[in-house]
Amino acid sequence: MTKPTITFSRTDSAKFFKTLNSRVNAYFRDNKINRSGNWQLWVKTIVMFSIFLVPYFLILTIDMPGWLQLLSTVVMGVGMAGVGMNVMHDGNHGSFSNKTWVNNIMGGSIYILAGNVYNWKVQHNVLHHTYTNIHGHDEDLDAGRVLRFTKETEWKRHHKFQHLYSILLYGLLTINWAITTDFLQMKRYMKRKLSYGKFPNPFINWSKLVISKVIYLSLWIVLPMLILDIAWYKVLLGFFVMHYTAGLILSMVFQLAHIMDEAEMPTPEASGTMKNTWAIHQLLTTVNFSPKNKLVNWFTGGLNHQVEHHIFPNISHVHYGKIAKIVKKTALEFNLPYNEFETTRKAIRAHFKYLKEMGVNPAIPA
Repeated sequence: MTKPTITFSRTDSAKFFKTLNSRVNAYFRDNKINRSGNWQLWVKTIVMFSIFLVPYFLILTIDMPGWLQLLSTVVMGVGMAGVGMNVMHDGNHGSFSNKTWVNNIMGGSIYILAGNVYNWKVQHNVLHHTYTNIHGHDEDLDAGRVLRFTKETEWKRHHKFQHLYSILLYGLLTINWAITTDFLQMKRYMKRKLSYGKFPNPFINWSKLVISKVIYLSLWIVLPMLILDIAWYKVLLGFFVMHYTAGLILSMVFQLAHIMDEAEMPTPEASGTMKNTWAIHQLLTTVNFSPKNKLVNWFTGGLNHQVEHHIFPNISHVHYGKIAKIVKKTALEFNLPYNEFETTRKAIRAHFKYLKEMGVNPAIPA
């Protein structure tokens, strides 16, 4: 069955987005600020890559006890998530720099995170950012039969425990990239002829995927096995711990932005028409958390400011803290919601509360 094409309403009688866009443009113009990243982003890039790669080189070159090697893989996982949220994410949104080649290099860092540029841009830039929280179109809501994120997802008996076991699965995000997800996504996206920009040559696209995976696994698994005088299973354990740490961080950051009661999951009409304009839809389906926490802002690459990111994905995250004041003020002026949690802890509670609600058998009356 072919999915209906989604179209957003073009009627914004109050002219919310026109007003908001004008104000944000004025902020950058009046302050003579470029919308892309600045020196702070370059410094952060160096820091994140250092957290990610320095422990790896130390493991390969310095004789250290096993417990310290394992601890180092945890640090690498933190750095891996940091590179993903701060460098790769801005790069693949074209917001890291005003130079395309710089964005391509920074976006290409996804290859050392076990991902693929083509798949990520289609899944994230096209499907998630365009059809945010729309069941059957935003693949971030699709967790197979394991987790139930929407009312439209078929309920299974094990879902009643998902608020307990979900956290164990979240850590598998990036290791799934490395092993299965990228191959399944590319097959699906190529068949549907999806792309962010020019549709790639199938042979070249598949070749890039296979070659990049071979190089990736060689660097992170084969090379340590050849250099280190330790059992092979310890190398695999370290690889898993690194990925699990990164996957857990990345999953939680993205789940807190969309998977909770405060983030609507609107359904289109049978014709595929959505009730609201795209910009208002983004307000309704995204949630901010810990907006005033400097450490959270810094480490998550501004992804705790999902409202700002979804309305202005081509603006670097280093500016979200400033434009958030404009977005919030404008949304309230137009009597529109501006969803945010003061702390990460409150957002986490709301997320698992929602998972518990989605785990209740819908066939049983409340």
